[in-house]
Amino acid sequence: MDSISNGKGTPQYDDAQSITVDEGFWREYRDFMIRRGMPDINARLYLYWGKEFAAFMKKTPLHKCTAQDVKNFVDHLSNGGKIKRWQIDKARIALGHLYRDFLKVSLTTAMPFVRPQHETIKENVKSNSSGKDIFKRLQTEIRVRHYSIRTEQTYIQWVNRFLHFHRPKLAEDLSSLDVKTYLDHLAVEKMISASTQNQALNAIVFLFTHVLKKDLGEIGEFTRAKRPVRLPVVLAREEVDRVLNALSGTYALMAGLLYGSGLRLMECVRLRVKDIDFAQKQIIVRDGKGQKDRITILPKRFHQALREQLDFVKKLHEGDIAKGFGEVYLWPSLERKFGNAPKEFIWQYVFPANNLSVDPRSGKVRRHHVNENALQKELKKAVHLLNIYKKVSCHTLRHSFATHLLESGYDIRTVQELLGHSDVSTTMIYTHVLNTPGLAVRSPADGM
Repeated sequence: MDSISNGKGTPQYDDAQSITVDEGFWREYRDFMIRRGMPDINARLYLYWGKEFAAFMKKTPLHKCTAQDVKNFVDHLSNGGKIKRWQIDKARIALGHLYRDFLKVSLTTAMPFVRPQHETIKENVKSNSSGKDIFKRLQTEIRVRHYSIRTEQTYIQWVNRFLHFHRPKLAEDLSSLDVKTYLDHLAVEKMISASTQNQALNAIVFLFTHVLKKDLGEIGEFTRAKRPVRLPVVLAREEVDRVLNALSGTYALMAGLLYGSGLRLMECVRLRVKDIDFAQKQIIVRDGKGQKDRITILPKRFHQALREQLDFVKKLHEGDIAKGFGEVYLWPSLERKFGNAPKEFIWQYVFPANNLSVDPRSGKVRRHHVNENALQKELKKAVHLLNIYKKVSCHTLRHSFATHLLESGYDIRTVQELLGHSDVSTTMIYTHVLNTPGLAVRSPADGM
């Protein structure tokens, strides 16, 4: 079985055609799962479903199997009536792990398995008499301004709740007093957080300004949700190293960029091939928070892993092109200006999804970026297995990046630029982590 290692014991198969599925293959797969910290009982379960699938496919080599073959296998399990729903779900997850993480082979090589990546915006929202027209206009105004689909969904949800709260009053009859009443309701009765209240306010202001074309005027004083003052959770350098070593494959690389480059999670999953500059050792972050671009550092430690990832993306993209697909999402204005750009390799996502999906806005079949939830789950699992008793998230790696730079003596302005903060006061929070008062004080308990 021809394989190469990435230096962490993770097999990287450079030629899927050469894979021989024998006991040695399954032994190496089990060792791979154990090395990445998977409990032995889970590793045995994943191994079982891998072997069951191979037996189901009989003489068909694993590298020639498609998403349709996996679907047929799952249907076979369902039709038997003896296997429970949760076991079937485990089988599907196990096969995804086998192909994506161990073999580094896309299940779409021979036949694309198309599924929607996002839920489309539902039209049957609760609304008053101005109903569908309001939401259609709201959607149009959002898309004209090139807001992300997440922002679109969030704004529509908040406008829906706002109008529902004031029913049967028409949207055109609403005023700043109605806005104040609703914000008071969110803070006092719903007890939402300050960030959630601001999110609702932004959506309502957008409704008045761009859809209703009304001057909202002065809302006046309203009850504001209390914003807690919290210090960011930061990992020690040794803890970061342990976490990165506990992860493997794509997850290790993504987590490494969150820490090594200070990327936000969505900035990482939305990286395009053209944004990676090995010569200058930098990453260009496009449309970051606040739709701002910035340049950050590309750690030398991840150059090789990143090159291997781009090779994988290239093969995947060439396979999509051969089947008549290969498009990726671009801003509509860019797509109109550069007609063939969506199919060019440089515009592809560095971390693509396993499957093709239907773009909910255009209806086109494209390959989206990987779902960010996958890395969040893997990171949480790794932290748990390492017995690190801190509330760690993907953003913790970005916090650690900033704190460790300041610890190394870099000035606050440099760190601000790398993080993409518009105001240095936001970056100053990390100085509080460094200069926690009282740490030099000796506890009286230690003098007993």
